[in-house]
Amino acid sequence: MNPGFRKAGRLRNGRGHGYAWRVQWESRCGWPATSGPATGAGEPRWRASAGRPVGFTLIELLVVIAVIAVLAALLLPALSGAKRRSSGAVCRSNLRQMGLAWELYLGDHSERFPDRRDLKRSLPGGYRPWTTWPPSDPRAGWAMEVLARELPETEVWRCPETRRSVWADATAVWQAGGAGPEAPRSSYWMWRFDRADEPVPLDVFWGKTRSQAVVDLEQSGNPQVGAVHGPGDVELVTDVYFPATAPGVEEGLRGRAPHSGGRHRLFLDGRAVWFRDRRLH
Repeated sequence: MNPGFRKAGRLRNGRGHGYAWRVQWESRCGWPATSGPATGAGEPRWRASAGRPVGFTLIELLVVIAVIAVLAALLLPALSGAKRRSSGAVCRSNLRQMGLAWELYLGDHSERFPDRRDLKRSLPGGYRPWTTWPPSDPRAGWAMEVLARELPETEVWRCPETRRSVWADATAVWQAGGAGPEAPRSSYWMWRFDRADEPVPLDVFWGKTRSQAVVDLEQSGNPQVGAVHGPGDVELVTDVYFPATAPGVEEGLRGRAPHSGGRHRLFLDGRAVWFRDRRLH
């Protein structure tokens, strides 16, 4: 073989196999090893021969789609669970900040809760602007105004899960923390401040010291409260919720809560915990 021709073959194909390699390639595959002009210049590349199309077959595409669908089915529940855990952590953080704000307030006011029944009646919408459950008004918008100095961050008063559309028009969920049209709103409940009666009932805390509030609540016999032995048994703030067993609950909200299957609660001793409520779906 001509040495010069062998060298030219090595330069053309770039792999050093020479002319013999090209002849063997073309005889086996049926197409040229180069794509250049008639002189043979150019780099090797794959070319489809007649009857041999390039691309995926229908079966291969269906297999790929099926694999993607299986992976999505496995991953989406995990991502959804991570999102729920994240929003739950934010909610508990909100409640802990409220607990600290109340500690600061009580420390500055001789351990006495405020008596702001005037706010309870006068905030936009007034007292209990609905006819369904709950039978009183546990909304906490009034507390936003009372604790404005201790807790200026208004976003803390909104549970992240109440941004979903199902809660947007639920009147019993929201209460503005001021009179203006742009006033921030709260989506938490405080059952121990749910009525504006005179005199103040035993199970309501308006104007009472912390210790007196615990004693009165224990003596009230409220069946919804349970056993009370100290501040650690007294719920101060909670997520909104609509028990499936309560009479008069709006049908679209029956058995529902922002957090599936339960709610977060802040107790008078500052603990913020998750509570699984069997009355909720």
